[in-house]
Amino acid sequence: MRPEEAKRDHYRKMAKRAGYVSRAAFKIKEIDKKYGIFKTGQRILDLGASPGGWSQMASKAVGPEGEIYAIDKRPLKIESENVRFVQMDILKDKITMSGFDVVMADLAPNVSGVWEHDQYVQIQLAQRALEIAESSLRRGGNFVCKLFDGEGVNDIVNRARREFSFVKLTKPKASRKESSELYLVCKNYLREKI
Repeated sequence: MRPEEAKRDHYRKMAKRAGYVSRAAFKIKEIDKKYGIFKTGQRILDLGASPGGWSQMASKAVGPEGEIYAIDKRPLKIESENVRFVQMDILKDKITMSGFDVVMADLAPNVSGVWEHDQYVQIQLAQRALEIAESSLRRGGNFVCKLFDGEGVNDIVNRARREFSFVKLTKPKASRKESSELYLVCKNYLREKI
């Protein structure tokens, strides 16, 4: 087994042992540890939540006082007292909920194998996630979103810099080394809702 395969297997085994539905839980856990995204009692919107690894991690971080609204076209594979699942397509359906402390999006396209197409679709998903964050975050809120490195990333980062006081691109250790995925971490949403 190559070292990279062993690493992937390591996170998969860790997720199974910890009771997480996916290894992605370790990505948001690492981001939270490094950047302080979550606090007890927060209200969180999880876009592209299925199978539920990010919602699981957020549920533990915010405790029973917090609440997570998990949105996806596909159902979650988790059950938790403070996670509410809403089945919808963020590209087609209007999201009218607001007052969130955190919006997080581990969205990814159905990979076609054609890199240019997949990266384009992923950027569209990230742009939509940022739009949703702008309309649903409280002032001072945080936003975390997956990106595929390439064309369009700078546009999203520049837009985020106009909306948040802290913006950083990061790649968690739980991400595959050869993967082009990056995570946009934004803190302190600057707008006041009218």
